[in-house]
Amino acid sequence: MKPSDVKTVADAKEIVDERKLTHVKVGVFDVDGIMRGKYMSRDKFFGALDKGFGFCDVVLAWDSADQLYDNVSYSGWHTGYPDAPVRLLPQTCRDVPFEGDMLLFLGEFIEAAGSLCPRGMLRRVVDRARDMGYEPHAGLEYEYFVFDESPESVREKHYRNLKPMAPGFFGYSVIRNSVHSEYYLETLDLCEKMRFPLEGLHEETGPGVMEAAIAVDDAMNAADKAALFKTFTKIHAQRRGRMATFMAKWSKDWPGQSGHIHVSLKDRAGKPVFHDPKGAHGMSALMRHFVAGQQALMPELLCMVAPTVNSFSRLIPGFWAPTEATWGVENRTCALRVIPGTEKSQRVEYRIAAADANPYIALAAALLSGLWGIETKAELGKPVQGNAYEQKLPKRLSLPPTLWDAAQRLKASAPARAWLGDAFVEHFAASREWEERQFRKAITDWELERYFEII
Repeated sequence: MKPSDVKTVADAKEIVDERKLTHVKVGVFDVDGIMRGKYMSRDKFFGALDKGFGFCDVVLAWDSADQLYDNVSYSGWHTGYPDAPVRLLPQTCRDVPFEGDMLLFLGEFIEAAGSLCPRGMLRRVVDRARDMGYEPHAGLEYEYFVFDESPESVREKHYRNLKPMAPGFFGYSVIRNSVHSEYYLETLDLCEKMRFPLEGLHEETGPGVMEAAIAVDDAMNAADKAALFKTFTKIHAQRRGRMATFMAKWSKDWPGQSGHIHVSLKDRAGKPVFHDPKGAHGMSALMRHFVAGQQALMPELLCMVAPTVNSFSRLIPGFWAPTEATWGVENRTCALRVIPGTEKSQRVEYRIAAADANPYIALAAALLSGLWGIETKAELGKPVQGNAYEQKLPKRLSLPPTLWDAAQRLKASAPARAWLGDAFVEHFAASREWEERQFRKAITDWELERYFEII
């Protein structure tokens, strides 16, 4: 049996027995999109398939550095950090190519923890889309830098003077992808074997930066693929003596790293609904409502797609990242890029998202805002022509300038609460406030260089 054939609990047990595995690998994704997991014995795994299993709920109540949030009510010292119930998802079965016959399965928090689980939250948005008569599809693409460094060397260098995999500006370079073809081909092969195949992989503009476009799929599978791609790209790099980073902006000298989301909808019969050959730019009335909703709610949902302090270093003019909630047709200076095409290819690219965003949460933001636009029949204004950075736009389209401000906008968002639930909105906003407060404790190199002697 192939992992792609596994659909049920019985299938999952059969493939484990076929391979005579004593253990399998299981994992869940936390608030920051970090995969947390463990090896589980065959007997424990079979029991978990039938009845679920407990996973310490601390993974929903700490940050990317394993530091405990002090401002959330769901879990903490006051609750004793108990186990939370998790259900395993047989259909997520995947090979782990560099571990022999090892298999990987994803899980999802349920019950009270399910209201905070990023995957569970996206599933609720998708379910609501289906209730409206639509099946959302998405394809995520990521820019990421690769360095000839190790976890030890970057710490020894204090993250300075790092050696990129290749120097200079070489966007779309066939020289680079041919010289480093072994690494490129290994990446492509890994993605195929782990069932998150890439439609494209190329050198981006900057030293050692690559861009990968993950094949389109229904929304839940698209998010799973993106989360796994980010995890195992980093694993693959380290196994090859390199390091990959998905930081939104690792250096002031180079463009930031995006996590663009391509979105479309189909109806219950499987027919795409964004295309109308008689509409301007091939857009159906429904697509116009969808894009209008994305534009209107972008300032309220920004921290869902720009979730770190570093995310906001990317959102500056002239570096290929949007600075306001703009839309345009085939315009890469805009936050929303409508891509005209055939019935099958017509879509919108949600360009505001950063590479450091949790794929489940970012995709939920892109979807719920568009679906809200359909529900409310939001009206779309004129597209931006030319350079969006030079346009004068209404204040309502301005984006929050900091992560703290973005968290406040999320907490005040009625659509976010209606679609995601009060529990998720309060918890996620609090986690972003925590992130900002941790940053405020730091003394940066810029401050030392600017103030140490002269002030």
